[in-house]
Amino acid sequence: MTALRVLHVLDHSIPLHSGYSFRTLSILREQRKLGWQTFQLTTPKQGPGSALIESADGWTFHRTPSGEGAGLVAQMKLSARRLDEVISEVQPDLIHAHSPVLNALPSLWVGRRRRLPVVYEMRASWEDAAVDHGTTTEGSLRYRVSRGLESLALHWADQVTTICEGLRGDIAARGVSPDKITVIPNAVDATTFSFGVPPDESLRQRLGLQGATVLGFAGSFYGYEGIGLLLDAAQRMLPRHPELRVLLVGGGPQDEALKVQAAALGLGGRVIFTGRVPHAEVQRYYELIDVLAYPRLPIRLTELVTPLKPLEAMAQGRLFVASDVGGHRELVRDGQTGYLFKAGDVGALVSKLEEVLAQKAQWQRIREQARRFVEVERTWSGSVARYGEVYRRALTGKGRSVAALNLGSP
Repeated sequence: MTALRVLHVLDHSIPLHSGYSFRTLSILREQRKLGWQTFQLTTPKQGPGSALIESADGWTFHRTPSGEGAGLVAQMKLSARRLDEVISEVQPDLIHAHSPVLNALPSLWVGRRRRLPVVYEMRASWEDAAVDHGTTTEGSLRYRVSRGLESLALHWADQVTTICEGLRGDIAARGVSPDKITVIPNAVDATTFSFGVPPDESLRQRLGLQGATVLGFAGSFYGYEGIGLLLDAAQRMLPRHPELRVLLVGGGPQDEALKVQAAALGLGGRVIFTGRVPHAEVQRYYELIDVLAYPRLPIRLTELVTPLKPLEAMAQGRLFVASDVGGHRELVRDGQTGYLFKAGDVGALVSKLEEVLAQKAQWQRIREQARRFVEVERTWSGSVARYGEVYRRALTGKGRSVAALNLGSP
């Protein structure tokens, strides 16, 4: 058998930390375990730099030097040129382009010329990401152009993968054949998360959380995460829970606004902002939190896209409440692996938090069911194994023989 050679085209990678980077690493690890050879190329979005190759945490990444002040078209041209160079060097069997569409289009241009199949993995639609980051508005000309380019890439790709059923439905609604779309869901490696570990008392003391009931959030502080709703809920709960504290682990665009909000609500030292912490240290902070909150607001992106954080919480046996946006409903079994509340409704969040805090006798059962869910249904080995059939269809669609490639069982 010959090792399958896959060239992954990425927006960014480690050492930058994000859910995107961590999903990528999980895919690469599992594909290597399957005996496939992977090569990794990041586009100019990785950031400034002139290095063509960079190592990070034992992984080698081909880089695309960014042009100073390059616009989107110029970035895609740089990506296409660098992709052509890397293909000549590593001789892949296929190209696997990951969101956004700015990676897919250069991959499709070069792939067609090189007669290589292209798999496009849409983790979120480009137009919805632009709305979320405030660079465009839904229905605007830029939004329509972005959506048009996304749809074009989806139609041109030999095969399409995505991360959840919500996005599968959106892709099919664009006229892409359902037979061409495969869901490779987010997952976790449960063995990397400790279950039932007692809290680090020295860290608890350093953060001033002794004797406190702790609500918390860990992740990136984007507007759609709805973290401000958690602060509003905490302020309403204080009269009944004077020992209440809110632990916010991470950072992002809403960092300063959240600090201003906490002060305006009179929460003062009751909200602890840790700033960003190393990924390997995050579990120590999770263990101090009694109930995690994922109060994502109801927008198109959160209705369609499943996040990774609730799965990580389940793997650690953490109690959490999550808004009932579509992305959460696809992951969370209400009252079995976590709890759901009406999205955008601070009163509903308060009620659900009060309910969870009052049912401590049920916590161990929920924790065990959540852990079992990820161990059985959301493992990276199970998710990544699905790429074998996707790659098989992409290669045979281009007339390529797959008999000698180790693609796994059809």
